[in-house]
Amino acid sequence: MKRLINWHLKTWKEDPQKKPLVLRGARQVGKTHAVRELGKEFDNFVEINFELVPEAKTIFEKDLQPERILWELGLLAKQPITPGNTLLFFDEIQAAPKAIIALRYFYELMPKLHVIAAGSLLDFAIEKVGMPVGRVAMLYVYPLSFMEFLAAIGEEQFIGAILKKDPFSSIIHEKLLDFLGHYLAIGGMPEVVQAWVETKNPHASYEAQKRLIETYRQDFPKYAKTHQLPYLGILFNQIPHFIGEQFKYSSVHGEYKKRELAPCLDLLCRANVMHQILHSAGNGVPLGAEVNLEKFKTILLDIGIAQAMLGLDLPAWFLNPDKDFVNRGTIVEAFVGQEILCYASSKWKTDLYFWKRESSGALAEVDYLHAEQNKVIPIEVKSGSGSTLRSMHQFLLDHPKSPYGIRFWAENYSNSEKIDSRPLYTLATLAPSDQKEALLSLMQKHPN
Repeated sequence: MKRLINWHLKTWKEDPQKKPLVLRGARQVGKTHAVRELGKEFDNFVEINFELVPEAKTIFEKDLQPERILWELGLLAKQPITPGNTLLFFDEIQAAPKAIIALRYFYELMPKLHVIAAGSLLDFAIEKVGMPVGRVAMLYVYPLSFMEFLAAIGEEQFIGAILKKDPFSSIIHEKLLDFLGHYLAIGGMPEVVQAWVETKNPHASYEAQKRLIETYRQDFPKYAKTHQLPYLGILFNQIPHFIGEQFKYSSVHGEYKKRELAPCLDLLCRANVMHQILHSAGNGVPLGAEVNLEKFKTILLDIGIAQAMLGLDLPAWFLNPDKDFVNRGTIVEAFVGQEILCYASSKWKTDLYFWKRESSGALAEVDYLHAEQNKVIPIEVKSGSGSTLRSMHQFLLDHPKSPYGIRFWAENYSNSEKIDSRPLYTLATLAPSDQKEALLSLMQKHPN
């Protein structure tokens, strides 16, 4: 499948000032596959998986001299590692913390070497040994976005048209809503999308979702203490039920306290299995400068996984997507958060924000806040067609520096005073320039 990460990896490969690259993201989002695809463009590709070959980490125990390390890794891999000709890939690098530190010396002493590191639980290792600041580059990887999904199902011709932000005829608009309904059922996990592409059977995708859910559960003992495992499982199971709501520890079923659940919620975030949507006052950029850490919402990494855990009827998205857009507004809201993350700059961690005012008699809430050219843009998500947008108008009244608001809905493009309404399938229009270039690369046909 063509992915945004493929464009970023090729750009990194050709950069004469490149640094060792670290891929960060949840398990099974496509990091390893993307690196292997890049490896085909090199004379040699050497992959060291520190979970499959744990003895490889002993190579880093003696010292961190790059020449010696490459020589021994070459012996282990039974092929030479030559800077400029070889792509060296460290997978599951969190199992070899000293290999993370060694990235600094590859950059300083062997700058021509192409080296990439990845790990599904990398954030936990970084917390212990740190990351060589200024000596490595980051690339954050998420599940497939809707635009990547279009490319995966052979409908990439729509991508350029969506990025132009021109209204579509009603027949094309309805066709894109149908594709969006498929994506909302399938989600963006590569294994699940591949099952859909190969079988066109939603039940095959559902089985793939269930396997992934079990994979995430099996990871719990790798990053949680024994006494935390029950709380971690409870939170993981219940997070999908809180989509669209402000999270409250007291709402978790059972007699649990914040001191028991809060550390486990943090673990799920660091494992990239879930994301927090933080409350911000929204008065200016950066949005994180005015965060209230006591107020937040949560979404799982993928809407398909969330619906599988909720036991929702996925075929309904295929049979009657218009009705399900209305009935499953919280899933659509989570979809927008997932899309914002996918299209944000991949070079640094992006946080999600929302706004809420709780003054007496004047409750107002905006689903997301987006920073654009140093301005704060409120975003409302409307799964149906009708809406007064009272909360957005209230935000714009309270924040005169915000020039306009965006409504994503199931209707076509529309503009009124200070409200820019866009179809739900056009979240990619928020992407920065480099991501738009990466999106356009999805339209290129693979050579035969």
